[in-house]
Order: sequence, then structure tokens, then C-alpha cells
Amino acid sequence: MTDHTFDLVVLGGGSGGYAAALRAAELGKSVALVEKDKVGGTCLHRGCIPTKALLHAAEVADTARDAATIGIRATFEGIDPAGVRAYREGIVAKKFKGLEGLVKSRGITVVPGEGRLEAGPAVRVGDDVYRGTDVILATGSYSRTLPGLEIGGRILTSEHALELDEIPSRVVILGGGVIGVEFASVWRSFGVDVTIVEALDHLVPNEDVALSKALERAFRRRGIASSLGVRFQGVTQTPEGVTVTLEDGKTFEADYLLVAVGRGPATAGLGYEEAGVTIDRGFVVTDERLRTSVPHVWAVGDIVPGLQLAHRGFQQGIFVAEEIAGLSPVVVSDTQIPKVTYSHPEVASVGLTEAQASEAHGADAVVAYEYNLAGNGKSEILGTGGIVKVVRVKEGPVIGVHLVGDRVGELITEGQLAVGWEAHPEDIAPFVHAHPTQSEALGEAFLALAGKPLHAL
Repeated sequence: MTDHTFDLVVLGGGSGGYAAALRAAELGKSVALVEKDKVGGTCLHRGCIPTKALLHAAEVADTARDAATIGIRATFEGIDPAGVRAYREGIVAKKFKGLEGLVKSRGITVVPGEGRLEAGPAVRVGDDVYRGTDVILATGSYSRTLPGLEIGGRILTSEHALELDEIPSRVVILGGGVIGVEFASVWRSFGVDVTIVEALDHLVPNEDVALSKALERAFRRRGIASSLGVRFQGVTQTPEGVTVTLEDGKTFEADYLLVAVGRGPATAGLGYEEAGVTIDRGFVVTDERLRTSVPHVWAVGDIVPGLQLAHRGFQQGIFVAEEIAGLSPVVVSDTQIPKVTYSHPEVASVGLTEAQASEAHGADAVVAYEYNLAGNGKSEILGTGGIVKVVRVKEGPVIGVHLVGDRVGELITEGQLAVGWEAHPEDIAPFVHAHPTQSEALGEAFLALAGKPLHAL
């Protein structure tokens, strides 16, 4: 057995882990980063980046189909799965190479292999033990399934769906959250008949109901079918396809079933509980400053209860590195972290929904305003519908910003600033938004809530 000593040992090289390693190294710490696969984790290799590459390919396919509507003569001859795969893999490879170079340039020791937490604190990798003054747990998440629903054959997770070398004819997607909705959008653009099965009453059920309804309308116009409010009962498969049955007896035939029911924390079998770390339903319990129950052991990312977003893990990794260095960074609550679903149309939000705001402050103390993108010039040019919804405390700050429409994910940072800085609409209204941009729609909503609507009644 060989012992190695560092200021910081990070277990897991995904968004949270590598961000912590980079920031700690920048602050002068010696860092070991333990990763059993590739630095970059699920987000870079099997999640955020490859799926967004697919969504861009889908957007290009839709643009080619509809080119004649804007006077452009173009032809759409179909999807080349091998070409799409090469494009997607090229993006990932380039980003991975850049990340590897960045980690190396900071002097971080990358330890390949599966790590296990031990008292000390330390991380064991095979016969080697890496001891740190501090250890950060950043082991991420995995694709969940339902009890009794086995993955395999024609029953896929998102990771398997990415690796398909064909364009199916028909797909059923179990789960109408972010992952299910994004794959539904891609496959429909590729010409696939898609049905989403969601046990709750709406798609993207964690969003403001106005956004859910707008997305459902848009998906119906695109020919994406949804079964809402009825639970999944079971599935059978043959070499040719699957039959999905719901609790009301309705059945759906398809080539594949994509199981997109969320992600679980990857904490089992890694020595956490044996080392004294408190676990609750698989998640690592931390305080608001991301300290676990064991001194000098921290946790970030998807293993910490809350939003499972790469940029949340990234922010938490930076936070813990600065906390260890004594910089007393500011805590960023989940309500201040933006969420984006990159479907066609996109869904983006930050802060409280109208229902959450009414529950927190009282319905009479909350004011919400919706601006329809039909009144926005740039949205008309792009050919997208949608809404901007802003929620404020009456005579108080903006506490929620919610958008649906193509490309609105690029607007949510302004919403984050408004919510995070507790800005009043009256404070924001004087600021000018460039014309013509979709950001003007946010400006119109702020103007309306400030009592001086311009292009709205």
C-alpha cells in the first residue's frame, strides 16, 4: 500500500468535482482528482453536451424542412445517423481535450480508477490511499428506473438512446421531465412518432404551470403525443419492439421505450456510510455550506439533495474550494439557480413559480404578468411562439422569471440577476433592451409590472 498526501482529494471528476479541483489549484492547494471514467463526467460525455449537439442537429433538420416558408430553396433528404454521431462525438472530444489540458496546466494529479472513501479523511484507489486535509465527494448520479422495470434490449436509458445507430419509427418515452422532453423534441425533428407518458398532470411538472401548458400546446402542434395523469403499469418486449401498458389499460406499440424518470445519487458502495457520512435515501446530507457529518469531508453536485443540474454542481464545487480556503463565499440557493429545458420550444426559469410564491407570501401579496412572444419582433422573425411570465411581490421585488419559446434559455441570466439581486420592476424598467431582440419581451414584462406597459395592454 502506498500513501499519497494532498491538501485536497476530490472523488469524482464531473462538473462539481473538476470545478472544485480547478478552483482549489488556483488558490494554491495541491489537488488529487479521482475519476473512474473520464474527467468531465456525465455532463460532458453522456449528458448535457452530447444531447445539446443532438438538439442542434434537430434544429437544423427543422430549418431545412421549413426553408421554403422564408423564401430559401433547400431540400431535406433525411437524417444520417452516422454523420450526426460523428458531429456529436467531435464536439465532445474537443471539449474533453480542452478540459484535460486545463486540468494538467493547473498541476492537478488525476488518479484513474474507482475510489472509495475511508476515514482520515482519505480515498482508496486499489492499493493506493490518497489522504487529504479535506475531501470532496462529487460522484454524481445515474439514470433511475422504476421498480420491476429492467433496462435492456429495447428498454433504454438516455445513455443508451445516445448510442442508437438508427432512427426509430416509433418511440414511447416514460417521463415528461427535462430528459424525456428533450429526447422527444430531438426524435420528432428526426421524423419519429413520439408518445410521452407522464404520471403527473403536466409535462415539465416542476415548472410554472403556464410554461407546462404552453409546452404541451407546442408539442401537440409538432405532432408529439402525450399521455398525462395516468401511471405506467408495465412493458413487454420482443426482438422487434415494445408494448407499453398504462394503469387505465391503454397500450402503446413502439420500437423502443426510453425510461426518463430522473436520476439517482451515485453513493452506494463507495464507503460513505462506513466512513461516518450521513446518507438519506441515497443522498449525502450536508449543511448549507456543503459540510457533511464528517469533519473536512464535503459534498457537491447531484449527490446533494436539490436540483440535479451540471451548473449547480459546478457552482458548488467552486464554493467548497473557496470555503476550504477561508474566503467565505456567498451561498447560492436553488431558487436562484436557472433551469433550462433545451427542447423546441425551450423552457427556462429561475426563482419561484406563481403557485410557490402564493404559498410563501400569500396569494394577495403576489402579482404575476405574462407577455406573449407574439408581440416580440425577433420572435416573429424566428417563427417562435411562447410567453414570458414574471412574478413579483406586490410593491416588492421580482421573485420568479419563467419563459417558453425558442432560444429563451439565453435570456434567463437576466432573470437570475433580477431574482438574485431582489430587484423591483421599477428598478429594471428604465434599462433599455436592444431592438429587435427577444430580451425586449422581458423588458415589456418588467415595464408592465412597473405600471407602465408599452406594447401590452
